[in-house]
Amino acid sequence: MKHLTSYIILLTSYILFSCSNASVPENAQQVNKLPVIFPDYTEVTLPANLCAPNFMVKGASQVVARFSVGDKQFVYREDNKVIIDDDDWNDMRDAAKGKSIKVEVFCNYGNNAYEWKAYKPFSIYIANDTIDPYISYRLIQPSYVAYEGLVIAQRNLTSYSEKDIYTNSMLQTEAEGQCINCHSYQNYSTSRMLFHMRQYLGGTIIVDNDKISKINLKTDSTISAGVYPAWHPTLNLVAFSTNNTMQTFLTKGTGKIEVFDTASDLILYDVEQNTVSTIVNDSNHLESFPTWSPDGKYLYYCDAHFEYAPNDTTSKERQVIKRYTEIKYDILRRPFNADTHTFGEAEMVFDAAALNKSATLPRISPDGRFLVFALGGYGCFHVWHNDADICIIDLTDNNLTCSKLSSLNSKLSESYPSFSSNGRWVMTASRRDDGNYTRPYISYFPPVKAGQKPQCRKAFAVPQEDPEYNTLLTRSYNRPEFMKQPVKISPKEFAATAKTEAVKANYK
Repeated sequence: MKHLTSYIILLTSYILFSCSNASVPENAQQVNKLPVIFPDYTEVTLPANLCAPNFMVKGASQVVARFSVGDKQFVYREDNKVIIDDDDWNDMRDAAKGKSIKVEVFCNYGNNAYEWKAYKPFSIYIANDTIDPYISYRLIQPSYVAYEGLVIAQRNLTSYSEKDIYTNSMLQTEAEGQCINCHSYQNYSTSRMLFHMRQYLGGTIIVDNDKISKINLKTDSTISAGVYPAWHPTLNLVAFSTNNTMQTFLTKGTGKIEVFDTASDLILYDVEQNTVSTIVNDSNHLESFPTWSPDGKYLYYCDAHFEYAPNDTTSKERQVIKRYTEIKYDILRRPFNADTHTFGEAEMVFDAAALNKSATLPRISPDGRFLVFALGGYGCFHVWHNDADICIIDLTDNNLTCSKLSSLNSKLSESYPSFSSNGRWVMTASRRDDGNYTRPYISYFPPVKAGQKPQCRKAFAVPQEDPEYNTLLTRSYNRPEFMKQPVKISPKEFAATAKTEAVKANYK
């Protein structure tokens, strides 16, 4: 939808610029600080194909914004929002590729024609690199115990278009609730993908090119159905964790809730053979969050050593609740033989427990060089931990030194990091806006020379057509994933498959 910029005739003189016909106040009072805009796009680096970064100035009654690149200028005048025309943005973004756009913001806070403030200009840098055109995420209310109206949605980053992949409101009833979660794709492609349905009409929905199936991955030899998935980058195989997951509510401190596993293992699912085999199931370890190296030769995962006290007669759940801060996950990997579909011995990649920390949600860059993950004080559900940050390790560094991606992190929780398919962008689910809801933030990850410390540029929020949208949305963006193309199967097709009986997988 195109937005027409509005203007108000003031009593002072103005200079007219661009086809928007808006005007800039000449006699505004200069302020030697950046404007406080939301979302914050000051000094960010944006992809060469991203939609316009609309923003607002809270508390302002009128805002004028002037964008300059080369000899082109575009001026917009709104109430307190700057809504950029799509064609204008494409013109200035393309002209600024590899360079920057100068942005000047003028604000009036009382509808007084003579009381304008001119803030310090800032730059929006446009990278030479593009970004995957789509991301997907689960939209979920932070209700802890209910899951009405759950949606797995896909968003076009080159526009503001958002469409449902599947919503549980199509099938769930008042008496029968259906949870949906953990969407996953093979090597950023939606031709092979999956997501889970829990409770009502439960099963794992798997797309293998044009074939859609519903599978029951629970066997007599596994503790649960598949939970956290990872497609092999080339083979028709999926590694899953199997988890007995619990939650408890906290009455002390700033935390609201703790989510933990009382048991978890790793399995391998062969899509073509419909078979499940065990990768590792050590009863004294909690294994979770598998992810493959881009060449498919290694499976990375998280592992916490945790033994239940033999003399404690309480349940495993009660023991974990009493000792949940003791659970520290390391990152391990196992070599994989693609011919035999077997795994070698575990190798330590990052010993987080030795630092009294816990590392979760590992992902490997497409070139295989970098490992990113969420690091917090304990446990596996860092989305609830305000101390959780995204960290990175250069796997070509013999010391495997861990460092924080400081420009991507905030003072609140960061979790679920992922790389774009070209490795130039890192996305995280962040609670930085208000501490309650996760929003997708993206940061430019420039090429790293040998011996250079890897670091991101300042993170930016995924743009919305209305910059106020996320301040009013009472849902979290969960498990944001990059995609090279949209999911073409309709929600109705997924719903039709969900109504069928799940095919039971065979244990091998």
